[in-house]
Amino acid sequence: MIAYLDGKLAHKDPTMAIMDVNGVGYEIKISLATYSKLPLEGEKAKIYTYQHIKEDAQALYGFLDPNEKALFMHLISVSGIGPGTGIMMVSSMSVGEIRHAIVSEDVRSIQSIKGVGPKTAQRVILELRDKLRKDELLSKAGVDTVPLARAHNTNRSEALAALVTLGFARAAAEKNLDQIQQKHGNELSVEELIKFALKSH
Repeated sequence: MIAYLDGKLAHKDPTMAIMDVNGVGYEIKISLATYSKLPLEGEKAKIYTYQHIKEDAQALYGFLDPNEKALFMHLISVSGIGPGTGIMMVSSMSVGEIRHAIVSEDVRSIQSIKGVGPKTAQRVILELRDKLRKDELLSKAGVDTVPLARAHNTNRSEALAALVTLGFARAAAEKNLDQIQQKHGNELSVEELIKFALKSH
């Protein structure tokens, strides 16, 4: 799974960007919000990506803002919403607007997006309302709710697997690693994470 691309922006248009990473050009489907924030062609950029693989095709979807990617991942977890509709949704409304519409159960706003019918709009609200409300409460409490640093932090998942193997309870180990990363940052190596976890136990 490709979590992000860090390289040079070779081309951009409102629906697609090409990133040159060490001489390899990656074509990425993007939202309008990402397009509007991209730098000039030839400049450096970092795009957070979701790799969609199906039998007959592969596609990369990209976002400059980790919050936008996190929301997109929530949206495509709803049955009936594929990546194409997901990118349409985050292109039609801002992250804040979509989150607000879901949390306030505003079916009409979500239904106004091309390709989203009344049943799908209701399903989006039903399936995501509580998740997003919980995210909002956590972010107000100062907890990072964007799963990007955590979900794509392979060092963290490797350290977690090692700690579980060493006999730690998974929930306790996860909490421990969260605290370590909040205190020391997300750049720690697997070894450093395990050492801190063992010391704090």
